Formats: sequence, C-alpha cells, structure tokens
Amino acid sequence: MNDNAVTRSRIGSMTYLAPSMALVADEAVAALEAAVTACVAQHQLSVVVDLSKVPLLSGRALELIARLSGKLGALGGWLKLAYPSPLLLDVLYISGVAGQVALYDAPPQAPRPPRPAPGAKLGDILVERGSVTASQVEEAARLQEQTGKRMGHIMVEKKWLSEAALYGVLAEQLDLPFVGLRAGLYDPAAVALLPREVARRLNVIPLFVIDNVLTVATADPQAIHSIDEIRTRTGCRVRVVMAPPADINRVRDDAYGGTMPDFIHSAADDLEVVDNLIPDDYTQIDEMAGASPVVNMVNAVIQRAIRDSASDIHIEISRNKARIRLRIDGVLYEVMSPRAELHPAIVSRLKVMAHLDIAERRLPQDGRIQVVTQGRTVDLRFSSLPGIYGEKVVLRVLDKNQSILDVHKLGMNEHAVGAFKRLLGRSHGLILVTGPTGSGKTTSLYAAISYLKSIEKNIVTIEDPVEYQLDIINQNQVNDAIGLSFPKILKHVLRQDPDIIMVGEIRDRQTAEIAVQAALTGHLVLTTLHTNDTLGAVARLVEMGVEPYLLSSALIGVMAQRLVRRVCPGCKTGYLAPPAAVAAYRWRGEGNLKLMRGRGCPSCYDSGYKGRMGIYELLEISPELQRMIIANAGKDAMLQHVNALGHHDLYADGMDRAFAGDTTPEEIARVVNSL
Repeated sequence: MNDNAVTRSRIGSMTYLAPSMALVADEAVAALEAAVTACVAQHQLSVVVDLSKVPLLSGRALELIARLSGKLGALGGWLKLAYPSPLLLDVLYISGVAGQVALYDAPPQAPRPPRPAPGAKLGDILVERGSVTASQVEEAARLQEQTGKRMGHIMVEKKWLSEAALYGVLAEQLDLPFVGLRAGLYDPAAVALLPREVARRLNVIPLFVIDNVLTVATADPQAIHSIDEIRTRTGCRVRVVMAPPADINRVRDDAYGGTMPDFIHSAADDLEVVDNLIPDDYTQIDEMAGASPVVNMVNAVIQRAIRDSASDIHIEISRNKARIRLRIDGVLYEVMSPRAELHPAIVSRLKVMAHLDIAERRLPQDGRIQVVTQGRTVDLRFSSLPGIYGEKVVLRVLDKNQSILDVHKLGMNEHAVGAFKRLLGRSHGLILVTGPTGSGKTTSLYAAISYLKSIEKNIVTIEDPVEYQLDIINQNQVNDAIGLSFPKILKHVLRQDPDIIMVGEIRDRQTAEIAVQAALTGHLVLTTLHTNDTLGAVARLVEMGVEPYLLSSALIGVMAQRLVRRVCPGCKTGYLAPPAAVAAYRWRGEGNLKLMRGRGCPSCYDSGYKGRMGIYELLEISPELQRMIIANAGKDAMLQHVNALGHHDLYADGMDRAFAGDTTPEEIARVVNSL
C-alpha cells in the first residue's frame, strides 16, 4: 500500500487522517489502522477521519472504525468521521456505526416522521401523510374484501402509491430503519455468508457484518422463520432493515451477479442502426443475439452511454461473471453485470451491427457502428480482443453533438487563448499538441482547424480514423491494411498545394521528419505527440531522430493539456483548506483558502464530479529556446530557463481552476502528478 494512502495533518489539537482510496481491500483497512495507531503512540487522541475521498466502506472497515472509536474514547480522546458522501452516510446509518461513532461536519440524517400510534391503520396513516386520498383508501378497502390482497399492495398496483412510500411507512410502524438499496450499500463479504438460492427464497439481501452482527434487508421483517434460518446458516446475530421487494430483487441480482437493470426496459426501441444488415445463418449463440432481450440490452446500454456522455463502453467477461462498464469523465463505472452465458450473444449482436464476421472469435476485429437515437446521429468505433474467457469489446462513443470546435470554448485562460491564436496566425511552422491518450488533443486540433478554415486556404488532414467530418476541409484516413500509412499520405499531401496540414499523430521517425520538412517549406503543420509536458515534446522528437537544427527552425509552439473532472453542480459544497494543504497547493492569496468539492449524489455516481474541462500549458518557442534546442541543452536546462521567465505550467493552470471552485486540488494532483 502506498505510503500516501492515508495523509495526516494537524489542525489545532485535532489530527486529520484522509484516506485516499476505498476502504475495502485488506491493505487499505490496515493502512487506516496503522495511521490511527501512530496517532495514539504520539498521544494524538482527537482524530478526525476525512471520508471525502473514500467511495466505499467494507464491513471490516466499519468494524475497525467502531473499535478504534471505542479505543480512543477509553483513553480520554475521540474519533469522528467527516465529509461522508450520501452513499457512505447511508452505510453508516444502516450498519448502526453512526450510533457508535460521531459525525463531524456531516449533514444530519433527515428526521423521521413520528412513529404512528399503536393500532393506527395503514390507510389512516397514508391519508394523514398526504400519500393517498381518503377515497382511494375506501376503494382499496373494497377491493381488499373482494380479492383478499393486502391494502398496501392494491394501492401500489393501482399506482396511487409507490412501493418505496408504502414500505417506508411500514418500517415506521415497526420502528425499523428503511433503506433505499443501491450499489455500494452491501459488502460482498456479507453477501457471501448466505447462498444465492437461500437469499432468493427468503427474499432478503445481506448488507454488512460487523462484530458477528449481520445486517439484512428484507421486505417482511415479521417472518420469524426466515430470520431464524439466516441466524442458523450464518452463525451471526441478525439486524433487520426494511426495503421494498423490487429493490431487494434488483440489488440482490447485482450482488450475486446476473443483473439486468431497469433502464434495459425503458426506451430501448428509440435507437436505429443505420444500414443494418442481419445475416440469416445464425448459430445458437447468434439466434440469442437476435432475440429481443439481447437486442434491447445492447440498445439500452448504448442509449445510457450517450445520455450520460460516456466516452467508451467496455463489455468484458471473467470466469463466472460478465460486466458492462462506462467510462464517464475518464473514470470507469460498472452499470450492469449480465449473466455470463449472455456475453457471447451480446458480442455477436454488436458484430452484426458493425458488419463484422460473427463466426470469427479468435482474432481481434475493428469496425464502425452508426446509430440514430434521441434525435441525433452517433458513431461508435468497435474493437474486439479475444481473452482467455471470451472476447472483450470496447466501443468508443463519438458524439458530434458533444464536440467542441471553437478555440474560445476549450477552456483556456485569456492569455493562453491569445497565444494559441497568435501561433495559428503564423504562415508556416510546426505546432504540437501533447498529452496522454484521452486528454483531448484531437479535440484541440479540430478546434484549431475550425478556427483556421477558409475558402481561401487549402487545409488537408491525415487522421486515423476521421472522427468528425468538417466542411471545406480535405480529410484523409490512414489504412495500414493497404499500406496507406501516415508517411505515405503525408508525402502525397505535400504535392496537393496545401496551406495547412493536420497530422493526427506523430508515431515514428519518418512522419516526424516529413512534418518538420513541411513546416520548413512554408506550411503550417498541426499535430499531436504522446508526451507529458511541453518541453518533453522537444526531447521526444530529438530521440525520434529529428536533427536539432531542423527542429529549432520548424517548431513554433507546443501545447500540453489534460482533462480534469468538474465539481458536480448538484452536490457542490465549500470548505476551508487546512493550513498544511494551502502551502502544498502553492496558493499565494491572503486569508483563508475556500475550495469546493462534491459530496456525491446519484447524478454523479456518488463521485462528486460531473463533466470535464481542459487545463493547458502553452509554450511559444523563443529565439533563446531555439538556440538551446540547437545546442541540445537538455530538458532540465530548458525547464530552468522557462521557469525563470514565469512559465505557467499545467499544475499552475489546474490549481487556478481549483482555486476558482471549478475542480478540486485532489483531481489536479491525480491528473498532473505534481504534488
């Protein structure tokens, strides 16, 4: 476990411990225990555990927190928990740990309505709460006499009342906690204590086990025989919380594997595959792929990805479980886990949509799917890769509606925008955009080309593949299968009388040399390179074999960039940064530093972040830097030179955004790795 897994700081008499990972794995829980033990050894007995960066808690972590709280209390100190997300807050209340450990600066649980008077009828309670009307209760009572069904179930069937509202009131009558079940509100270690078949038969789901007390969610807490069977099978004392049966079924399937979420059945037919050709000679797997449930599942997953602005869809298989994950704002989230036997059918369905060979499962395949949904056309790039348990498929989502084709909307500060436009205004030279995969480099190139495009200019692009089609631009796609590579197209492009050339990526020495020669012979060349910062691009091109004297004359500017997540507007909250953190963040302002972060909510998958923005570092090549490149001065010498001139690097630009409340210092540190 990383030494920085739990950071420690002192504020007055209190010690802040901030774990930076899920407290689920054994080593993560051990790291927190070691940190608290170190505090005790140094007689620091007032400890606040900051949960703002902790997405999940296991039963073992909850048990440790309760035990450490008791230990510190016995020594005359205390342990408090700060900044839990709404998900973790529910975990703390459901497991009972919130009754043992104080919460520091956390929102109190919403007050529960007073417990109904003993003997009060369900219909009267619901009318008093305004959930249903008196006439609806009378109608339900009449139907109850005719059918023998329970009144509450009749009102749910009639859609007068939601199932959650009904079981919430029943929980109040029985004075039991009520839980809105969702992913993260159960511990796999607790789930493993009860076999799937038993949990399904009893209609329960185990949630957490702490000190041999198993918390179980059920819709029928008065079924004594069920509680006794759970107690006998697990050897644990049983703590009951109440949840709607539909929620229990859904989350139990997810916990044990094999779930098919509700969104599968919503509006899965609002998706049309463009130019779809479905062959007739299916095998059994392929017949399943053409069956409605699999088609609906694939359609719904694609719609979900487009709705949530996902960049990629991952469909993968392991020994006994399939899973589908979406990459949203650069982070993967699992959205469903179909039964393992459905995975080949899902893959076959996608291959049919991409016009690929459904019988070939041993070799990788690439293809393209175009769909129309929600009133717009979206391209999907299909890539399959055979694994030991089956094929993994990744779909890259290219939503033209989400693209940014304006340099003023990329998110640069005013100084950087001015410098970038100044570079684009040059008649010739090489402009590099650098950063790792998925940092938005291609988007910046498209925005630059959109800014430059004019009927008076011949603009030619070389891409692999062409992601967005632009007017008045001559776009060319690499095709290695027929020998049409970057260098070959670039050679021929130079004979097409271009003014501006965009090369999707410099991958080899030949492409680099031709791009430099093009820049030296009167063309403006824009391209990308995989390096971490601006000066690293110079060193990378020299390593590729470009002569320094040629590079110094051709290169006019380098822009490094990253994409960082924005604080979720729906759960944004402010806080004062600790003094130790202020110094680490290089803040030069006066007074207290107020920052923003998200507490976590359903719309941001409890992450506290929603949407992304760019941070940028722009370096114009000055005559002094040209001389240093010719002399092969090295990256360290050039870095010292630009820093002496007050160069605004990626970390500084990112922290400016954090100080403005758009993102968080932790997100900048994660992406830039400068702390």
